[in-house]
Amino acid sequence: MAEEIAKHESTAKEEHHEELGWWRKYIFSTDHKVIGIQYGITALAFLLLGFMLMALMRWSLAFPDEPGPWWIFISGFTIMGIVVFLIGGIKRPYISLSGFIFLGIAGLVWFFTTQESMLPVGTMLPEFYNSLGAMHGTIMIFLGVVPLAVGAFGNYVLPLQIGAPDMSFPRINMASYWIFFVGGVLMLLSFFLPGGAAQSGWTSYPPLAVIQPGQTVWLIAMVFVITSSLLGAINFIVTTVQLRAKGMTWMRLPFFVWTQLITAFLLLLAFPPLEVGAIFQLLDRVLGTSFYMTSGMVIGGDVVDIAGGGNALLWQHLFWFLAHPEVYVLILPAIGIVAEIVTNNTRKPLWGYKAMVYSLFFIGFMSFTVYAHHMYMTGMGSSVATWFQTTTMIISIPSVIFLAVMVFTLWGGSVRFNVPMLFALAWIPMFGIGGLTGLPLGLAPPDIHLHDTYYVIGHFHYVVAPGTIIALFAGIYYWFPKMTGKKLNDALGKVHFWGTLVGMNLAFGPMIIQGMAGVSRRLYDGGLQYDHAQPVLFLNEWMSWGAWIIGIFQVAFIVNLFLTLKKGEKVSDNVWEATTLEWSAAPSPPVAHGNFAAVPEVHRSAYEYNVPVNGRIEEFVPQNQPEEPVEAGG
Repeated sequence: MAEEIAKHESTAKEEHHEELGWWRKYIFSTDHKVIGIQYGITALAFLLLGFMLMALMRWSLAFPDEPGPWWIFISGFTIMGIVVFLIGGIKRPYISLSGFIFLGIAGLVWFFTTQESMLPVGTMLPEFYNSLGAMHGTIMIFLGVVPLAVGAFGNYVLPLQIGAPDMSFPRINMASYWIFFVGGVLMLLSFFLPGGAAQSGWTSYPPLAVIQPGQTVWLIAMVFVITSSLLGAINFIVTTVQLRAKGMTWMRLPFFVWTQLITAFLLLLAFPPLEVGAIFQLLDRVLGTSFYMTSGMVIGGDVVDIAGGGNALLWQHLFWFLAHPEVYVLILPAIGIVAEIVTNNTRKPLWGYKAMVYSLFFIGFMSFTVYAHHMYMTGMGSSVATWFQTTTMIISIPSVIFLAVMVFTLWGGSVRFNVPMLFALAWIPMFGIGGLTGLPLGLAPPDIHLHDTYYVIGHFHYVVAPGTIIALFAGIYYWFPKMTGKKLNDALGKVHFWGTLVGMNLAFGPMIIQGMAGVSRRLYDGGLQYDHAQPVLFLNEWMSWGAWIIGIFQVAFIVNLFLTLKKGEKVSDNVWEATTLEWSAAPSPPVAHGNFAAVPEVHRSAYEYNVPVNGRIEEFVPQNQPEEPVEAGG
């Protein structure tokens, strides 16, 4: 392992002895830190775009068939773009150019208002609502949360935490980002093509997905995004195995590294079936094959001439074989981030570290055995349903262990209520709600009533938004000083936290109530046409205001980011007084192409806070601090 690191460092020094040009330093960089920041900026931009699509949808749900105040969205994003330009100015183009993200989103909304097939006379058509729903889900998950959790945090933090000079395959790492970027751009361009973007939901179920417009580009883009994830997964696994610093044994790894390692295996094993399935669906659309299309189908009153005997359920098996492990691809990095922040801010070792690690292995394996609980309504036999009900209940056990460990770590700790800790503390009950609301969906009898209702939407959003995005915000506030050498403003951070938390619960909590009342998902009018939905229709306005409140309070976060970059004060290299290598052995920001001024050596476990050293209690002992000789008579 040490030989691998030395060889890697020697190669890096040879390659970067000469000063790199601007393009190779900032655009086509092979430095894992630059690539991590590229992933982070791109993912945050896509999250903002995906949120904007949802904000448009919420108008249709709250005020169906009424003209929307789209000018508010256009002017709001335009103003944000101008503000960012002014903050950056000429001297800081890396800030100023970010203004184009906001202007681009404003331009996209303006484009929607000019299309008769989207927002004619200001009202939203049902077909366009379906398109917004499909693209919102796709962008938020595949182009937003996963790239931020894995591509950004994994790329930037993992090599630093294990004492590696870079990723094992820097060029593959660069290729991974740019393949992802091409997939994201293709997905975005589909809005401007004839027929518009995909309309068949983020799950893309055939036969509807095979005959609806917009799906071809969606499938091609997904192939790019999946390929990117596979390249990244290989890199994370090899880097963790081969490039750990001397003394960094497996049980000395920070827990965040473990979560990224298991996540990489999930991506590597689960994504290939979906990539194959996407290619099959693309062939059905473009070449007229029949992997999912069966003969004798009637579409629009006409019998479709299909020679083969395809099966639409084949896609569901391939999709959910990926999509349930994908849930843990979202969750596990979030758990890793929260664990790092909780143990740092309680000033205690992580309680139950080994139990957490073993639970990661168990949940990773079990995630491949539960996927068909999404398919109870497909007519599977009771024996098969019993199997998936049982495994679904079993897989909840590791999640309980994760939550219990967080609570036990907090117990008796000297808690510091800084901004990262606020987000981490909020994650604990929010993730608990997401998990508890999922249990009824894992059992076939209640799922018959709850399937495809707003209950499912509420459960999934509690897992992905408060249960994952809240943790990602915590990670941004925690590692921003490492990336930039500057700490985000606490006051703006607390405004962002409280507004986001309140807005999320106002937006997602009522979904559980509507779902239990039987209100179906994917209705552009929120259920206005159904009698059984009438008693809970008033909640649509509540949820819409909750969503818009979330958006409003992201302004505090955005302003905080750019103002801190412009005139934030420099902080110490280890501002949080943490024990892991990225804080104790690397400067802030770390050394380009190498990370460390001297190769670190690990002497102890990851979380030695308030531990006895030679008869005294040390508040924190960094991993790279050598063991002290035992004093005579001590």
